[in-house]
Amino acid sequence: MEVRIHHSKANPGVLQTMFKLEGFIKESGLDPVLYEIIKIRASQINGCAYCLDMHTQKMRSLGETDQRIHLISVWRESPIYSDHERVVLELTELVTAISVQGVPDAAYARVREHINEQEYVTLIMAINTINAWNRIAIATGMFPGCV
Repeated sequence: MEVRIHHSKANPGVLQTMFKLEGFIKESGLDPVLYEIIKIRASQINGCAYCLDMHTQKMRSLGETDQRIHLISVWRESPIYSDHERVVLELTELVTAISVQGVPDAAYARVREHINEQEYVTLIMAINTINAWNRIAIATGMFPGCV
């Protein structure tokens, strides 16, 4: 396999812009484990092998168990995620597939039971950021170990 385009070489401004988004999220106070959960779930939905490989490794380095990593895609059937994590996973799925049903009022209400307005907007930015990374990686042909 070969990468189609090395985006960071073809247009360095893209990488700089993406790193600014990452910096905003890191400075927001969002829990790093929660951010990795978001990244993994969005990457699963989008089918981004490159990002899945990167973020499952990152979660392990943060001390998360293989069980919590492997069961993210079936979080509804697993009791190992907190209520806070569950609403974030639900929001991640809805925003990632926004064209399917948007974010229904009932889902928004569930999320807001656990998350204030500021965190809600931060989560949307976090979800948007990994979705952008997924699209860059998939469209340029990135795969695990390619860089």
